[in-house]
Amino acid sequence: MRLIIKNASVVNEGKIFKSDVLIENQLIKKIGVSIDEQVDKKIDAKGLYLIPGIIDDQVHFREPGLTHKADIYTESKAAVAGGITSFMEMPNTKPQTLTQKLLKEKFKIGDKKSLANFTFFMGASNHNLDEVLKTNPKHVGAIKIFMGSSTGDMLVDNKKILEEIFKKSKCLIAVHCEDENIIQDNIRKAKEKYGEDIPFNLHHKIRSEEACYKSSSLAVELAKKHNTRLHVFHISTEKETTLFNNTVPLKEKKITSEVCIHHLYFNSKDYNEKRALIKWNPAIKEQSDQEALLQALIDNKLDVIATDHAPHTIEEKSKKYLDAPSGGPLVQHALGVMLKFVKNNKISLEKVVEKMCHNPAICFNINKRGFIKENYYADLVLVDINKEYQVNTDNIMSKCKWSPFLGETLNGVITHTIVNGNVVYNNGMFNESKKGMRLSFNR
Repeated sequence: MRLIIKNASVVNEGKIFKSDVLIENQLIKKIGVSIDEQVDKKIDAKGLYLIPGIIDDQVHFREPGLTHKADIYTESKAAVAGGITSFMEMPNTKPQTLTQKLLKEKFKIGDKKSLANFTFFMGASNHNLDEVLKTNPKHVGAIKIFMGSSTGDMLVDNKKILEEIFKKSKCLIAVHCEDENIIQDNIRKAKEKYGEDIPFNLHHKIRSEEACYKSSSLAVELAKKHNTRLHVFHISTEKETTLFNNTVPLKEKKITSEVCIHHLYFNSKDYNEKRALIKWNPAIKEQSDQEALLQALIDNKLDVIATDHAPHTIEEKSKKYLDAPSGGPLVQHALGVMLKFVKNNKISLEKVVEKMCHNPAICFNINKRGFIKENYYADLVLVDINKEYQVNTDNIMSKCKWSPFLGETLNGVITHTIVNGNVVYNNGMFNESKKGMRLSFNR
């Protein structure tokens, strides 16, 4: 199929320019002013901005085993509605993705169900080193290590195993960093004072700056020691930003980092109102941390914006602090949050595209995605950045049907999301005739 997008304001590689884009089958065939070709379909994008499809490097879509919360079909649909054309999904499902066989089975689910492009991470534990080291870096996004609390067998706190993974892995290693001993000690102290009814506004004190920094600094130390390619997920504190540099181009960095939407949008003052709805791990911290994270993002100490989309049912989220699980849905509204920041002059549109589209592709060496370039896959999003929308239960597409942004007004109405040249989303309507592709990596 041949498709042409006419009169778009293209945002790509730090520039905004008027252009047409010709798509042939899955690829971008030509970029230029006034392209005149015979096509099967034309989209007039006058007044709209065309950006590369967003690549979300950290999501939890809950399949297999936890599909009462979410599944790959429902959450990939919400992602596409939010302009996310590729996602990287985490291994803490049920069963946890701790063997190559289980990893292969997840890819089969993705092939059948996902409307967006995808990869799944291989999980590490204290007991599966041999399986971890079998992971093919060309076919799998990363090895995921929980260096802090996780469910079941996924906490890696054996120093010898950590050393072996950092020393021998051929894959990029992605880490969740919080020190478990500090967290458990803080929980014990909170229980002594409050019993089982711990206030939610202590979450950032329990999962503290100290817990984050101790674990993040250990990961960075191990990566430097073994010359490992390391990506640190969801940085949440100002102190942690000092671990990362902005003195070399991203392509040359061995150690990269990510900040998540909720850590940029909320701070500890919001716990009293939002309670478990903004309970994430690592915790949303102080306003000073929130402001420092945005500045570190702009200064290129933090490289990627992601969601850590992790749905739970509203019934689960309605429980008391110790029983309410951490995480929430974000894929549908991530771009809307960042475009609200653009409107309020906190960050430029070009920088948002860099951090949500270009940089994930660079960090993970993704093949032919993340940019609007000829011969790249046609993963594209058209958005009217001047329009606003309110988040309400009627327009939430995640299976859990709630959002921490419920009632909030966000910016940028997405009109079209194109995945591999296929218009999957068109002004609220979905074309599910073609599924997303498995991501491949130039490693």
